[in-house]
Amino acid sequence: MSTESLLLEDTETVADLSVFLTRARAVEDGAALIEAAGNTLAVYVPVLYPENIGEAVPTIIGMRAMALAEPSNVGGLFALGALTDRLARMATASDIRLEVPPAEVAASWAGQRVPRGGWTPVGSLSGEQLKAAADAGMEAVSKALPENAGKPVLRTVRSRIWSSPLEGSALEIPTGMAFAAQALGFLGEGGESAVFESGRWLRISCSGGHVIARRASTF
Repeated sequence: MSTESLLLEDTETVADLSVFLTRARAVEDGAALIEAAGNTLAVYVPVLYPENIGEAVPTIIGMRAMALAEPSNVGGLFALGALTDRLARMATASDIRLEVPPAEVAASWAGQRVPRGGWTPVGSLSGEQLKAAADAGMEAVSKALPENAGKPVLRTVRSRIWSSPLEGSALEIPTGMAFAAQALGFLGEGGESAVFESGRWLRISCSGGHVIARRASTF
C-alpha cells in the first residue's frame, strides 16, 4: 500500500460512500474491499457467499465506483465498522480525506477476483422486476424463519432462497442479485438494468451501482 488515505471528491461523495457502506453493513456486517486506481475508487461489499468449499451457493457482491480528488492506488480489505466510523467523523468535520484503517482483515469472498474485462451483454431487467423479486424473496425468508432463529439458521434460509433462479428470466440469475440491488440502494425509479456475462460471472449494472455474482458450482 503506497499511501494510507484517500481524498474523496467532495462531501457529497463522503455521504454517498457512508450510506452505501451502512446499507452493506445491514446486509452482512463483514468487510469491504477497496481498490483505488487513478482518480477512481471501486468499493466491493458481500451480500452472499459460500462458507464451505463445494457449497452450492453463489458469491454475490455489490460494487460502487466513486471519484477521487487526487490519484491514488490504495487497496485492501477492511472491516465495514471501521470504515463507517471514520466516515461518520468525516461528515461531522466536513472532511473529505478518508484515513484507511490500520489493519486489514480476511474474507473468503474477496479471494474470488472479479473479471476486469471480457463482459458480454446478454439482456436486461426492469427495475420493477428486480424490486418485485427482492420483495418476494424477503417475504419468503421471513416466512421460512422460525422464532428466535440463530445466525446459522438465518444463513441457511437466506442461502436457499437467494440462490434460487430469478423467476421470469432465462439467464439463470440468482434471486439474491435482485435483493442486493434493492438492499444496497442501486435501483432508481423505473428504467432498465443491463445484464452482462463473463464465464461463470454475471453482472447487473443498475443506475446506482453494480451487482456481480459468480455462479455456484451446482446452481
